[in-house]
Amino acid sequence: MTYVISFFAGIVVFTIVRVLIGCLYTVRPDQRAVVTTFGAAEKLPNAPAESGETEEGDRYTYPQLRVIGPGGPYFKLPWQEVHKVSVATQAVDLSWDPSKRQATIEAVTKDNLTTGVNGQLRYRVSENNLYPYLFGVTSPLEHVMGYFISVLRERIANFTDPKGQSLISDEEIDGEEGEKSSIELSEGVSINDLRKNLPLINQYMEEQCRNTTARYGIELDAALITEIDPPGEVDRALSAINSTRNQVAADISTARADSEQQITMSARAVEIASNNAQAEVAPLRELARTLSGIKSEGGSKCLKAYIRNLRVPLFKRANRVVQTTHSSNQVEG
Repeated sequence: MTYVISFFAGIVVFTIVRVLIGCLYTVRPDQRAVVTTFGAAEKLPNAPAESGETEEGDRYTYPQLRVIGPGGPYFKLPWQEVHKVSVATQAVDLSWDPSKRQATIEAVTKDNLTTGVNGQLRYRVSENNLYPYLFGVTSPLEHVMGYFISVLRERIANFTDPKGQSLISDEEIDGEEGEKSSIELSEGVSINDLRKNLPLINQYMEEQCRNTTARYGIELDAALITEIDPPGEVDRALSAINSTRNQVAADISTARADSEQQITMSARAVEIASNNAQAEVAPLRELARTLSGIKSEGGSKCLKAYIRNLRVPLFKRANRVVQTTHSSNQVEG
């Protein structure tokens, strides 16, 4: 009888110790915890509920939970369950899909070209929105990835280069000031437009996916789309197109430089000729002003005396003087 009592006493002691040990838990610095009692989480009283900033905001209105921070050991009752969540920033490839294996994400551009998209998505679980992450959907990251990829495909299908699609803008044709140093001739081809504007696309995706915090409890940290690669035959065709257009751009730049040089040289030549002409005319104008002043102040006699005095140095240098019937002298040197 004593052995039976000891056996049951040992079972009771082991059960108590086991239960007590199981009721103790700790939370790491990169974790947050939520305790549920019979499946119900403890909600914060008088705490405003988080809602999405979209038309379906009422659908994604969730209560605030009491979150247990890092530390421990904490104690819970045997019928309570602890849900631990890592709040550290994590990265996942865009091609990640738990239902299938794929190396890239396929998307169709606006000119019906199928291209592959690769990159990474950095995210972290929002500490203030643990309810949708833990109890909103079964696999929140899978939902976020599906939402992100659907928005990305829609953006790629309708993307237009904000710089425009003309090969040469009107300002470049008219030659106005402030024209670009080089002409972008790869515009108009959707894949080229996408490759040139990857930062713009990443910024757009981050703005569009901000409401994932209220919907799924996952906060998007950054979208890093690093590669947009079409199929091999399409890539070779695009390379040929880009090479041709780059050659055209180089020829246009060279022709423009030559024309600007010729225009500059012509303007300088006109300026030099104008200065020479002004230099030749200036003494004559000055002489005309002097003669007009002498005549206006002293009359015709004074002007004749001035002209006669001017001829004296000429007579000294002349070898022969010829007098005509009009009493005018012609000097030959």
